[in-house]
Amino acid sequence: MQLIRTLAASLLLTGSSLCAGATGTPKAFAPKVFLVSMFEPEAQAWWNIPEFDLLARNVTIPGLSPLFPDVHCTEDYEICQLITGESEINAAATVTSVAFSPLFDLTQTYWFVAGIAGVSPKKTTTGSATFARYAVQVALQYEIDIRELNSSYSTGYIPQGAKYPGQYPTSIYGTEVFEVNAELRTIAANFARKANLSDSATAQAYRAHYKTPSGKFKAASLPPSVVECDVATSDVYYSGNILGSAFENTTKVLTNGTGDYCASAQEDNATLEVLLRSSAHKLTDFSRIIIMRTASDFDRPYPGASATYNLLYSDQGGFEPALKNLYVAGIKVVEGILEGWNATFADGVKAKNYIGDIFGTLGGTPDFGPGRQQALIDGGAYRKRSVQNRLQRRG
Repeated sequence: MQLIRTLAASLLLTGSSLCAGATGTPKAFAPKVFLVSMFEPEAQAWWNIPEFDLLARNVTIPGLSPLFPDVHCTEDYEICQLITGESEINAAATVTSVAFSPLFDLTQTYWFVAGIAGVSPKKTTTGSATFARYAVQVALQYEIDIRELNSSYSTGYIPQGAKYPGQYPTSIYGTEVFEVNAELRTIAANFARKANLSDSATAQAYRAHYKTPSGKFKAASLPPSVVECDVATSDVYYSGNILGSAFENTTKVLTNGTGDYCASAQEDNATLEVLLRSSAHKLTDFSRIIIMRTASDFDRPYPGASATYNLLYSDQGGFEPALKNLYVAGIKVVEGILEGWNATFADGVKAKNYIGDIFGTLGGTPDFGPGRQQALIDGGAYRKRSVQNRLQRRG
């Protein structure tokens, strides 16, 4: 028994020494950049690269995905990476485990969400790198199968508490919209513009289908580029003109006309909700978030093709370039932050726009939504509606 106790004590001391300071007090790891990947191919884009070794340190944290139980870090813990697992639920659980872990000091950390996405051919093309200011949770709505709708509805998605598409929701959850630092977004996008983006012959051939006399999809026919536009979050992996147009419109409505939808994702609003809550407790800094999505496919078909073909059968050729460009564009962002750390990034990039959620949780006045007080009322913070009315609004 004594031997077991001695071995246990030795193991505890050995583990503690990994993060112990000069005084012997445990010291939390303080990464300058935390890469957020969603599934293994995105994560692998950062492995075995010449600039740094993300697999030098592996930190196991309770609560991470069973598929991805470790945070990966460089030898000095300056750059780390987590893999959320796909979908909002997985993202929320994983990022919560890291953001609230005592192993990390994340008060000065830049969170770099770097994943692939479907994109609107009206805004950009496959292989492009998009940088968002707004993340909009577009599928947080009522839904009726379009086959059961009358002709006055253009989509089966209706904002919660509303009667028709295009109206602002009156039943607010608080995760509908997040706005991040627009100044930082532009700085990051300009770093990425220094990259020579990857492309493929298959992608070039496929995007030629989007050339039309009207020029509606001109952006889709061009080579990959860096674009500043916004991301829609939906666990529904959607395809087609009707849903693409519906969620494009939802982005406009929920951001009071400011948001410019171009990319789709399954995780971003969940990640941002966790970072908002942890920022409210001074554990993270919400002004230090960058959202980059590289384009792997189009969210709607070229003229004459079906939504089914677009989603299930087409060979768009964008998947591999999108994965490559996570690194090709992303490394410019990481290097820009590290090289400018002392001059700019240690102190932070001051946001000139509002940052946060529809409730004004972090202070300031949201520039989207019905106003902070009304949003809180619609979210149920004030008992100004009866339970019956609340239930009626939920349908």
